Amino acid sequence: MAEPVITIGRHIIEQERRYPEATGAFSDILLDIAIAAKIISREINRAGLVDIVGSAGKLNVHGEDVRKLDEFADEVIFNALDHSGNLCVMASEEVEDPIPIPEKFPCGNYALLHDPLDGSSNIEANVSLGTIFSIHRKISKGERGGTEDLLQPGHRQVAAGYVVYGSSTMLVYTTGAGVHGFTLEPSIGEFLLSHPSMKIPDPGKKIYSVNEAYYKRWSLGQQKAVDELKDDGFSLRYIGSLVADFHRTLLYGGVFMYPADSTNPRGKLRLLYEAAPLAMVIGEAGGASSDGHGSILEIEPQELHQRTPLYLGNRHLIERAEAAIKADG
Repeated sequence: MAEPVITIGRHIIEQERRYPEATGAFSDILLDIAIAAKIISREINRAGLVDIVGSAGKLNVHGEDVRKLDEFADEVIFNALDHSGNLCVMASEEVEDPIPIPEKFPCGNYALLHDPLDGSSNIEANVSLGTIFSIHRKISKGERGGTEDLLQPGHRQVAAGYVVYGSSTMLVYTTGAGVHGFTLEPSIGEFLLSHPSMKIPDPGKKIYSVNEAYYKRWSLGQQKAVDELKDDGFSLRYIGSLVADFHRTLLYGGVFMYPADSTNPRGKLRLLYEAAPLAMVIGEAGGASSDGHGSILEIEPQELHQRTPLYLGNRHLIERAEAAIKADG
């Protein structure tokens, strides 16, 4: 007898049945994210055919050029989740302030943070792009959520994941009970379970991923960390699209690094939209995360768009990097 095909909907429902007290709201959020990912995937695959490639002619909150696809992805995610009554507030890397749920819709008990389209500047080069998401429980007292619900440390996340739009579209998520990957089957329009119970290979391949063009900007400790890897026969693999580099690290092992440097002493990647959700995924897959000094998941966020250095990968490689950085003082 053939093995049953497990859709993401079936998988989420089966996971929900493990918790008799579940209301279904959490499952609905994940399913809505999957729907948004399908729509974004479709438009990315058509990007060379329609007028959504290129700049939107304005800067985002970080002073970066907003791509038309960024705006599209941001709107798709908002429209997929604003009306369900499951969220109390949202936040996007592309928007300066918290995004309230419209007054005409009810509010729920969860908060969503997301990077709608990571790596979008590479779209013309046909490089893999991604969406990253993080879900927290509501902790504020009022009916409507706010900044308090968004500024929570990573260890409080109830779910996190990402979508990689590459040669195939794949959604990977965790709710704290393993990491599971689903590949979009375009002929039926469904995400199908393709990578159950994902674990980062240990020790994994000898791969490090970092933008080595910034070597002279790094601290001596960071330079030492990379030099030691090269001396040990590690190979450099760097795409420059966070989700793509992370996805390879999760599948093959190794270490991804986006360190602080003299130009960005606090790091460049965003704690809440990029670092914390990927840190939860790698941790649930048996790996580790760090800002160079300690776990990303333990950082208490102070700002909605706070930046951080980021290290993700095999635990022993994260510990090696931390040791080199700390030795430099």
